[in-house]
Amino acid sequence: MGSMSSSLSKSDVKLLNGVKSDLIALYRETPCMPIMVRLAWHDAGTYDAHTDTGGPTASIRFAPEKDHGANAGLGWAMDKLEPIKAAHPAISYADLYQLASVVAVEFAGGPSIPFRLGRKDAASPKGCTPDGRLPDAAQGANHQRDIFYRMGFTDKEIVVLSGAHTLGRAHPDRSGFDGAWTQEPLMFDNTYFQELLKKTADPTLLKLTSDLCLLEEPSMRRWVEVYAADEARFFADYAAAHQKLSELGVAF
Repeated sequence: MGSMSSSLSKSDVKLLNGVKSDLIALYRETPCMPIMVRLAWHDAGTYDAHTDTGGPTASIRFAPEKDHGANAGLGWAMDKLEPIKAAHPAISYADLYQLASVVAVEFAGGPSIPFRLGRKDAASPKGCTPDGRLPDAAQGANHQRDIFYRMGFTDKEIVVLSGAHTLGRAHPDRSGFDGAWTQEPLMFDNTYFQELLKKTADPTLLKLTSDLCLLEEPSMRRWVEVYAADEARFFADYAAAHQKLSELGVAF
């Protein structure tokens, strides 16, 4: 689950294997892969390349950040990871949250994502980032570009990372929206893009403004079409973009 650097020490390999084993056991018992991907995304997706602030520091475990509206429901995910953290105290929360996402994607049938240890935890609420740094699903392309470009991503990477919506569903008490993007919300595949391109939309599936804008911008739509037709290409590009997201601002 997740490719590891050959330069890892024996103790690091043992740590990673132990944590991965516990994560897999968690997902077998409670198929909570989608919310773990969301947790990691929301911790890392606060990064600002201009100021080199935010990113995957596990600051999300502190108020006020954990109470930001965009993070509603993520306390449950963090609580689920506490026993694993207690069993493996050598791993940082920041590494644990990102590894939980990497393992979740692969457990759900997605690609193997390269992973390395070394993220440092925010030590206190002083490390929390301001509210408003995460994407708003009710906003279109200009907003999505503002958010993703701030992190250092391209239009192609906006599209490929949006493909993670193949996992999970929206909940009214969290995002204000309700429904899944695909018929199999616990399976990581390219059906998000296929559903997006269907001329006759399935009324039971979700298509938010942030999804539909991918079809309206030519520089984005071309990648929707590529990934809808070629799952292997989607997996390869997604793994690279996911790794980049998980390492934003980290000095290994």
